[in-house]
Amino acid sequence: MIVDCHVNVWEDQHLTPLFAEQMARIRPGGMALKADADTLYQAMRGVDKAIVFALRYGDSAGVESDDETTAAAVAKYPDKFVGFAYADPRRADCMERLRHATSSLGLKGVKYGPIYNGVALDDPRMTPIYEHCVKNDLPLTMHMGTTFARNAPVDLGRAIHVEPVALRYPELKMILAHMGHPWYEDTIAVVRKQPNVYAEISAIYYRPWQFWNIMVAAQEYLIADKIFFGTDFPFSTVEDSLAGIRAVNDVVAGTRLPRVRSEVIEGIIHANPFAHWWHGPAPV
Repeated sequence: MIVDCHVNVWEDQHLTPLFAEQMARIRPGGMALKADADTLYQAMRGVDKAIVFALRYGDSAGVESDDETTAAAVAKYPDKFVGFAYADPRRADCMERLRHATSSLGLKGVKYGPIYNGVALDDPRMTPIYEHCVKNDLPLTMHMGTTFARNAPVDLGRAIHVEPVALRYPELKMILAHMGHPWYEDTIAVVRKQPNVYAEISAIYYRPWQFWNIMVAAQEYLIADKIFFGTDFPFSTVEDSLAGIRAVNDVVAGTRLPRVRSEVIEGIIHANPFAHWWHGPAPV
């Protein structure tokens, strides 16, 4: 089984001029990225399941999608997609929207990007979100690490801030996206220490030297069984992501540097979040 645990969904109208402006700096042609349900379904042919979620990064990254878009994608392709809600604690109606998304819309987890919304993990506005997740057995995926967006306080993306939350809510399953790059040591340390914290490797293989260091460190700290596969589609594809992780040792070919073992590589590719991220029956 292969599960892509990090897939973004949006319609063309959810991309603002700010997105085009910032993509022009880092990825020419980025405004052409499509992430509607039909595009996702075709792109996910190489995986068994995909966890999809909208982004509410309008004022930082220029993407302002919604949970209804996620729910519609799941309804159209229930054999492939499992949907997560997005929580924006800045909104006065955040909890009303979250309750609607996880009850009426049937979404099975929550996504949050502290660096994009500018609200720290220890902010009191996060408390009802954590409590809602615990009460309803909803895993919380969080963007960890840096970002291309200029209006995004970089310190909020550091995984070191996750540990106090993990200790406060030991029943809350938290997944740290992108291995917290470039502060992957923070991520690995927190994942190793806290049983309720996991990580995933989406959108980091295309920095080969950093990716090799991340994978070797995860192997040495014996946490590879808590790491999951993801693409961050449409910013990367299933095919490129799989090829990237399987080629992780290419950067040290011809040296005596340590290799990432094949069983670690394949273990991450085939890691099943539905067996770990929920306390009860998995939503598959």
